[in-house]
Amino acid sequence: MSHSCTLTSRVEDYLHVKRQLGYELRCQGTQLLAFARFAEGRGHRGPVTLDLALRWARDSHSERPITAAKRIEVLRPFIRYLQQYDPDTEVPPHRILGSTHHRPVPHIFSDEEVEALLAAASRLSPRGGLRPATYETLFGLIAATGMRISEALRLERSDVMFEHGMLSVRKSKFHRSRLVPLHATTIAALRRYAHLRDRLLPLATDDNFFLSQWGCALKIWNAEDAFCTLRRRLGWVARGEHQAPRIHDLRHTFITNCLLRWYRRQINVDNAIAALSTYVGHVRVTDTYWYVSAIPELMAVASQRFERYAREIADE
Repeated sequence: MSHSCTLTSRVEDYLHVKRQLGYELRCQGTQLLAFARFAEGRGHRGPVTLDLALRWARDSHSERPITAAKRIEVLRPFIRYLQQYDPDTEVPPHRILGSTHHRPVPHIFSDEEVEALLAAASRLSPRGGLRPATYETLFGLIAATGMRISEALRLERSDVMFEHGMLSVRKSKFHRSRLVPLHATTIAALRRYAHLRDRLLPLATDDNFFLSQWGCALKIWNAEDAFCTLRRRLGWVARGEHQAPRIHDLRHTFITNCLLRWYRRQINVDNAIAALSTYVGHVRVTDTYWYVSAIPELMAVASQRFERYAREIADE
């Protein structure tokens, strides 16, 4: 690689080409430029080697193997691009540092924890104001439907169809939309919240269903801050692989509890899981099947069911 054509300039050219094709590459672009600075800072000359790529991938503050695996996978398309300029460029083999798709086991809330969360939310200050009602209803909705926090916060007033007993979730993850039927108790809770919101904020013009006490759309960092406050007050200790329970774990809990009920009631999970996958907005049914192997409670029930099946086969 010539002095006039630096690795940084190659990265910039690559990003320009990819973005012209519609790829954003925000995080990847930042990492590729960091790789170029790493190489140039160490005086690297000539084609990119496997050793150089591996040294950069492992040069991270995180000691988790998956971090290095993800970093090397970011490099692979760019290094393939470099081969057209220098055939001696060494492209890292696929998954040379392992899988990049480990999902940490979530915290699965007990019924008592969910009840405690909603009760604590209802006691937030100011008492009798919109803020406690907002968080009690928001967290209760996520627990009752498995919605993503981003989906709940983007709900507009017209998306909550009281007369039909369902929500319209528009342009969610991967630009997918869906209808979410609701239990009668969930509809009643949303009605109570809407009535209080309109009574306390009669002049609010924001179309969002969930509003702050100042009449503005609720932001995700507002919800995260309130959840962290409640988590500290409740003294929760994480049971999953994350440092602490998260709002998103309410979604995991909903899906897990659905599967647990089906297994315990001897319902054919293979037939029902497609409906659940659609209900929660999963793109692939395999995303929903992941819970069966990842959640200890589900794994235990599935194993017991298989043991009964095996005994029946042996007795025939």
